[in-house]
Amino acid sequence: MNILLWVLQVLLAVAFLAHGVMMLNPPPDIAVQMNAAIPRWFSVFIGVSEVLAAIGLTLPGVARVMPWLVSWAAGGIMIVMISATVFHISRGENSSAAVTFVLLILATFVAYERSRVHPIAARRSVA
Repeated sequence: MNILLWVLQVLLAVAFLAHGVMMLNPPPDIAVQMNAAIPRWFSVFIGVSEVLAAIGLTLPGVARVMPWLVSWAAGGIMIVMISATVFHISRGENSSAAVTFVLLILATFVAYERSRVHPIAARRSVA
C-alpha cells in the first residue's frame, strides 16, 4: 500500500506542478480565455497554491521532516478540487469536471491514508 500511496503522491504532484506552472505562465491564447473566466490575481493564487501543493505532497515525505504536511497538502488539494469541480459544472464543462472529480477522489484517498492508515514516520533526531 505504501508504494501505491507514493505513486499517487508523485502523480498528483506532477499534475499539480504542471497545472500550477501553466496558471502562473499561460500561453497567450489560453491566457485570454483564463482572464475572461477569472481575474488574473486569482489565477496567480491558484498557480502558487498548486505548486506549493506539489511540493507538499512529496518533499516532506521524502525528507521525513514534518511528514504530516503530506496529508495537509492533500487536504488543500481537496478544497481546490471541490471548488474546481463546482466551477466546471456551472460552466457546463463536464469533461473538465470529471477530471477534477477524479483528482478529488485521489487526493482524498492520499489524505486519509497518510493521516490515519499509513502515515510517514518522521526522521529521528540524533541526540
